[in-house]
Amino acid sequence: MYLAHFGLQEFPFKLTPDTSFYYATQSYQEALNTLLIAISSGEGFIKITGEVGTGKTLLCRKLLKSLGDGFKTAFIPNPYLDPQALLMALASELGLSLPARLSHHELLDALSQRLMALANEDKQVVVCLDEVQAMPIETLEALRLLSNLETEKRKLLQVVIFGQPELEEKLDQPSIRQLRQRISFEYRLGALQWHELSFYLNHRMHIAGYNGWRVFTPASLRLLHQHSAGIPRLVNILAHKALLSAYGKGLREVTVREMRDAVLDTHASVRAQHGWSYSIFKWWLAMGVARATLFLSH
Repeated sequence: MYLAHFGLQEFPFKLTPDTSFYYATQSYQEALNTLLIAISSGEGFIKITGEVGTGKTLLCRKLLKSLGDGFKTAFIPNPYLDPQALLMALASELGLSLPARLSHHELLDALSQRLMALANEDKQVVVCLDEVQAMPIETLEALRLLSNLETEKRKLLQVVIFGQPELEEKLDQPSIRQLRQRISFEYRLGALQWHELSFYLNHRMHIAGYNGWRVFTPASLRLLHQHSAGIPRLVNILAHKALLSAYGKGLREVTVREMRDAVLDTHASVRAQHGWSYSIFKWWLAMGVARATLFLSH
């Protein structure tokens, strides 16, 4: 595809949460600082929320890589677990190999012993759970009960939950109000700001091996931010398609025309973002391109 054309070693805008491409925007850095401060203080529950595509999973993986040797970490990406399955997944992450037919009490006892052993080794246990807005209520309650495990000095494990904004509604349900009360630190992850966009794109391009001058023109950046709303996942999708368009035309830079091609090719996601009909969207986009072109000519 366009790798050789732009002198790249890998695709710069892939959607997998690769921490080598992590760029510390203001929102990311504030969220990571909040997590590190909360974990260092030994608090039980920490909550990070953000819209779809804002990079919660990437932030989670960055956090896990940022913790030193004094930590034992567990990452549970699948939220569709019943309480027993959650405990089994956690046991596996903590290095326990247990029979499949343990009773709930036996499983809790085995986990308690493992957590105590890690505490005696001076290991701090941090459990990260992704997409928690989809987790069943009874599983969230089991997680809360698990967090009761503690010594006289500290909690035996800390829990970081990542979820979409719908998580707030779930936590407001009376049946798990005690879990809401135990969340001592929280942060709402935001989108890329306009002034961060070019740095974000250039960072990913250079990590992927690019050594040249900037690829995306100012007008293309404005169109990109306008139609991605700064959501990193949409930024990556549109930037990737714009590079494809530039490559197809034999160009070394992405202009407003190539970004327009990318936006038009991604009209379904734009329609979902704004709730417009596609015909209205195309008319509005054409007007935006004309304004950007006029602006550049002056």
